[in-house]
Amino acid sequence: MLKLAIALACSICAASASAVTFLTATITNAAENPGTHPTTSAGAPRASSGIASFVINDAMTSMTFSATIFGIDVNGTQSADLNDNLAAAHIHAGPAVIPTTNGPVVWGFFGAPLNDNNPNDAVFTPFASGVGGTFSGKWDAPEGNNTTFAAQLDNILNGRAYINFHTAQFGGGEIRGNILVSAVPEPETYALLLGGLAVVAAARRRQRGVGAR
Repeated sequence: MLKLAIALACSICAASASAVTFLTATITNAAENPGTHPTTSAGAPRASSGIASFVINDAMTSMTFSATIFGIDVNGTQSADLNDNLAAAHIHAGPAVIPTTNGPVVWGFFGAPLNDNNPNDAVFTPFASGVGGTFSGKWDAPEGNNTTFAAQLDNILNGRAYINFHTAQFGGGEIRGNILVSAVPEPETYALLLGGLAVVAAARRRQRGVGAR
């Protein structure tokens, strides 16, 4: 399954790398406004960070993403502390957004609001060990938090959008990454991104099948 997904992704990459748009985000405490300094409930410092990749299709009608975060408890059972519990995760954007300003939620993919719902493509997978996890989803044309993908496309392409992970300690956001257009990645990188999304989606379908029984 994985080899097939990677092979398929390589074919897609070769055929469409010049048409799709790639974006990335480095997700840090310092990028928050104001910057955050996470601690445990006892006051000890703790670390959190992440990275994300985005692909806008050639028709510019949807955006697929994959993110990995570290040091934030994705399901509330990865650590005994409560401060690091993930509360929500969104994409924020707006015409006035720059790296030092905040913007409204335009699309949520974890917690509330959940806007990955037409259809629901959101998948999150906690790490098997350690604190953190992976997220993936697809912002389709009809979706958005009182907006649409088309309405936010100009903001996304021009650096006026960011991905934000909110925790129990920092309701306004603990780690944030500004979404920036990037160079076309190497075929291997793109293949791993798409292959990973395909495997996660397949696992989610299998879980649904088990639940249905």
